[in-house]
Amino acid sequence: MSEYLLEVQDLKTYFKTKGGRVRAVDGVNFAVKPGEKVAIVGESGCGKSVTALSIMRLVSQPPGEYAGGSIIFEDQDLLDVPESTMRKIRGGQISMIFQDPMTCLNPTMTVGRQIAEGLRIHLKLSNDEAMKRAMVLLDQVGIPDVSNRINAFPHQFSGGMRQRVMIAIALACNPKLLIADEPTTALDVTVQAQILELISGICKEFGTALILITHDLGVVAGMTDRVVVMYAGKVVEEASTEELFANPRHPYTLGLLNSVPRLDEQRHAELRTIEGAPPDLLRPPSGCRFMPRCVYAHNVCREQPPLEAFAGHAAHRKACWIDVTDPKEQAYAERRRLSRIEAQRVAAEEVIRLTSRSS
Repeated sequence: MSEYLLEVQDLKTYFKTKGGRVRAVDGVNFAVKPGEKVAIVGESGCGKSVTALSIMRLVSQPPGEYAGGSIIFEDQDLLDVPESTMRKIRGGQISMIFQDPMTCLNPTMTVGRQIAEGLRIHLKLSNDEAMKRAMVLLDQVGIPDVSNRINAFPHQFSGGMRQRVMIAIALACNPKLLIADEPTTALDVTVQAQILELISGICKEFGTALILITHDLGVVAGMTDRVVVMYAGKVVEEASTEELFANPRHPYTLGLLNSVPRLDEQRHAELRTIEGAPPDLLRPPSGCRFMPRCVYAHNVCREQPPLEAFAGHAAHRKACWIDVTDPKEQAYAERRRLSRIEAQRVAAEEVIRLTSRSS
């Protein structure tokens, strides 16, 4: 029996469009141990949410298709099991908290009925038993005046309270794996902290494994054990949270970390953006997909690097040919960065000159 609760192996999820196949997830590999908290990070469009929906097998077919790979959960491939089996797993053993609770909650049903529905289906509870359990769950996630609010409709709750209801639904059947897809989107900072603390506390109390999808690296540092960094449909780096923040080895990871304000001794360091834009996933580059934006890039990067561990770091994997800790490579990258800045300055001055002439 595997030591992992979930193993995603070479997963490929594509979408058919008039222009061709969009390779939204293109060979993703990672695993989650029982009770482990794993973060998936990366900019918008990198494939984080599609990976989560693929695990839940919620990608609409068509236009989506599972073009390859496997998703092994407790020694069974979720891409091969019949839909009847998947319905028992989905919500019962694997649950998901979606980004926008207002579009995920049924506006015509009370929150109590929506929580009780999963309890009746998966745990075979009677209606009265399910409603009693729903009240307990609402109390656990911090909904006040439960006896009255259980009969309220979603529009009668604030954004933070609706997200708490979503958490109650996701945790109703004590799943072994919880997927939280940017659970604090559109919430104010105070409510964000409360929601994240609630998710972390419940996972710790019940031993639930967590996959957290987020843009917030501060959240990642504070509540996860391991980080998977995605770019343009692929995993480019994976390591323990502590190791990744202390010793990033992929240029894209460096770019993400350098764009975040710091409170330590490097708090006065210059914030740097990642120049350029992600590639078109209809026609992705044949080599490293980050190469057009990478200041470390060499000719060797025209070939796709494998995701593999490097010497002395068995649990730290990267998909990069370059050693970003090499002083020579760092000097090379800095020269390229400064030359790009100079080129942008010259281009901006030319635009200003032409604009002045035309006016």
